[in-house]
Amino acid sequence: MTRPFLLRGIRRYGAGEPVNLLVRNGLIAELGASVDGTGAEIFNGGGLVALPGLVDLHTHLREPGREDTETIATGSAAAALGGYTAVFAMANTDPVADTAVVVEYVYRRGRDIGLVDVHPVGAVTAGLHGQRLAELGAMATSAAAVRLFSDDGLCVHDSLLMRRALEYACGLGGVIAQHAEDPRLTAGAQAHEGRVAARLGLAGWPPAAEESIVARDCLLARDAGAALHICHVSSAGTVELLRWAKRRSIRVSAEVTPHHLLLTDERLSGYDPVNKVNPPLRTAADTEALRTALAEGIVDCVATDHAPHAAQDKDCEWSAARPGMLGLQTALSVVIATMVQPGLLDWRGVARVMSERPAQIGRAADQGRPIAVGEPANLVLVDPDATWTVHGVQLASLADNTPYEGMELPGRVVLTMLRGQVTTEDGKVQG
Repeated sequence: MTRPFLLRGIRRYGAGEPVNLLVRNGLIAELGASVDGTGAEIFNGGGLVALPGLVDLHTHLREPGREDTETIATGSAAAALGGYTAVFAMANTDPVADTAVVVEYVYRRGRDIGLVDVHPVGAVTAGLHGQRLAELGAMATSAAAVRLFSDDGLCVHDSLLMRRALEYACGLGGVIAQHAEDPRLTAGAQAHEGRVAARLGLAGWPPAAEESIVARDCLLARDAGAALHICHVSSAGTVELLRWAKRRSIRVSAEVTPHHLLLTDERLSGYDPVNKVNPPLRTAADTEALRTALAEGIVDCVATDHAPHAAQDKDCEWSAARPGMLGLQTALSVVIATMVQPGLLDWRGVARVMSERPAQIGRAADQGRPIAVGEPANLVLVDPDATWTVHGVQLASLADNTPYEGMELPGRVVLTMLRGQVTTEDGKVQG
């Protein structure tokens, strides 16, 4: 039995007068101004914003197979330092997470490390080859209890196979998360198809490559009555398709990355491969549409698509560079900059898009819960007035491919707690 822990003077969801919160046996035991927590370990919150622990639906932890770029341990540390208490680890590992054996390995490694809940994402197709379904049922009934399936990095582009995946996952109570990219439209593509790509001489990546798959899959999900999740939405056109689908009660959800909320294709002018990502950075008009859609709930949540890469895979010519960016430790700050400071979201809204909705979509029942008596003590305390400067080499990930190098970002995670255990405090991993 762990010692009680008192968070003194915090502001739930950044609103109201500061209150005290007592944690006992992994749960929120008492909450109110008069809670004294006699005998408890005390943390003076000083008016810090308290949110439910953040949940990331889209994390690449690289283990097994590419432990030179990230491990479950280093990725978990980065997540906890970023305010996360749960992450969903994508399936494009080596070996691919397409069997019960591999997803159980990822699940058990995450549990042993204990900094965040690591939920393995199972592959939709065997080996990510897009030819036959993976062992969805075996993964769902394994110790990892997989409920989210994705070939992320590759699109399930065969219509019949996607339909079967949706039907099968529906029977398992699961979700298919689609990397929406028509491969015939993106062959050789290097950047968003538009003025910047033309000026730089880079092959264009049309928004229709994403939008056509989203439209198709919404119709397939409608017919199957299944749950569909769209990964890393990047275009204004996709927003309109999601709006159409949701008005018709199609069971579709969607995520946007922090970098698609903040960065545009203008960043490509220096040919720095740190800005190469899939889907590509698009225009300011797309960024504005994504921010508005997130505020309105048309896009449900923020997911990092945290993608660490070795130096040799990024420090090279643009065409040879691997797409992807770090995101776990910077995500909350980018959301503050793009959504909170402009008044598009309040702190309650941040909890919705970074904790509650991703937990619901991923079927993580004990995450994203309200800050209330009797609920699991999965919490993050944030100093909204602080700023910090991003330096890739100082981040917990093994890789340092952050697009925010040298940028001053708002908001600082002060403390993260997983089921009553402090995992990070003042920028340091605990335990």
